Amino acid sequence: MKRMFAGKHFFLSVFLLLCTVMMPITASAAYYNTYTTVATLDNANGANAAEGFAVGSTYVYSVKVNSDETKADIYRTKMSDGTTTLMTNGDTGTTYATYLGHANDVVLSTLDGEFYMFVVTMNAGSMSLVKLKYVGTTYYKVGNYTIQYNGADKSMSGVKITSKDASNIYFLFKSGRTYYRGTLPLTSNSGTINVTDGFYLNIEDAKVNGSTISNITSYAGQGFGYDNDTLYVPFTYQNISIVLVYHNISTATGTIYADDNLSFRVTSSTYPDLFEIESVGIDGTNGYLWFNCNRRTDPSDTAHDAVAYFNGFTAP
Repeated sequence: MKRMFAGKHFFLSVFLLLCTVMMPITASAAYYNTYTTVATLDNANGANAAEGFAVGSTYVYSVKVNSDETKADIYRTKMSDGTTTLMTNGDTGTTYATYLGHANDVVLSTLDGEFYMFVVTMNAGSMSLVKLKYVGTTYYKVGNYTIQYNGADKSMSGVKITSKDASNIYFLFKSGRTYYRGTLPLTSNSGTINVTDGFYLNIEDAKVNGSTISNITSYAGQGFGYDNDTLYVPFTYQNISIVLVYHNISTATGTIYADDNLSFRVTSSTYPDLFEIESVGIDGTNGYLWFNCNRRTDPSDTAHDAVAYFNGFTAP
């Protein structure tokens, strides 16, 4: 009897020890579900849908488009105080561009001390990627490119720059959940970007706050953020937006899986009709995860689109 009791005591001790070892792993999962609104975005020129977004060192840049995608506004928001300015098209003197299409994602680049943004239009052909030069709050169209995959024109819904060298810019593009790699000569303002296979995102097994989402394939994909070899990818379903995180992008191939221990979600009761994060980006000063979003209290609401960041998160 004493031996049986001792054996039970031994196994109970081992079980408790294992639980103790395992508990910090669960507790270490990082989950962020609140945010701070820094600025709201107007609807100039009838452009009432927030789309592309990029984060710079002092400002973030948001694009809004009108319903037939014939006009696109670009807003510059100062991260420190939320001051937001509607940028001017220096080629026409207006405050909109007519060639950015859906303008679904944006990436910034500095070349020889001058500032540029690249915009994916979600159109195939010679205007699939547009290059703008900007000086303060004025921008100028300086280039456009055809994106091709296996010899056929390809439209893209996301773009980021992973690196640059003395000769080239290295891009990461996306269409749906498939990512492609492309290269462009550093100072080229036209031509064709022939993309190659990158990788594919698994989302079905992704955990948000420790659990998978049963209807995650109903979530709409948007743009994406890239920082320190890591992707931050937003998805939206009605008034819920999540951001999944994927690591080791420089060497990624095949199907890649989300980080189970880092996730973001906003489930908005304030905007029950829609809370749609469009794209995200890390700021290099504070490491905050910034985003732009469409927010609606009802289907007719166009007054609450915003720039914001997640509370409590700092990128490593």
